[in-house]
Amino acid sequence: MMKCDFCDKKATVFLTQLVEGQMKKVCLCDNCAKERGVTDPTGFSLADLLLGGLPGGPGTTTTVTASSASPVPVGNGRKCPTCGFTLDDLRRVRRFGCSDCYATFGEEVTQMVRGMHKGTTHIGKVPEGLMALQYRHQRIEELRSRLDQAIASESYEEAAGIRDEIRNLDEVRQ
Repeated sequence: MMKCDFCDKKATVFLTQLVEGQMKKVCLCDNCAKERGVTDPTGFSLADLLLGGLPGGPGTTTTVTASSASPVPVGNGRKCPTCGFTLDDLRRVRRFGCSDCYATFGEEVTQMVRGMHKGTTHIGKVPEGLMALQYRHQRIEELRSRLDQAIASESYEEAAGIRDEIRNLDEVRQ
């Protein structure tokens, strides 16, 4: 029988999260899970639980992010001008209040994403057909640039060939 990491009762909630490349596991009973907000899907972070308390909990003056594993001062007084959401709110619920929050807290969000993932650029699977469409679009833009250069240098025969290639690619796209 697995025991709760906090009170030694029977564990019923099992959490696993990668923190700084290491797998961290926590076993909780129902009561401890509720006390720590694990049943609230809006904002529980295992890193907060393991590395320094829960955000917004009593006596909490710092929040630990998964990216740093070192205390980060909570808040800086900045608020979203549209909805009034603060950085503390973002850290607590892990969601934005409105679309303007993205711009308001952009730097902090980039740091959070960098800590959760291997970078801030998506590298992975692309839906079928999208890659070919993207390649075709890039190729057309490249050819248009070459067409402009050919016309500027008065290489009309080359420009006609490029124009025909652009038409062929446009026909395939439609």
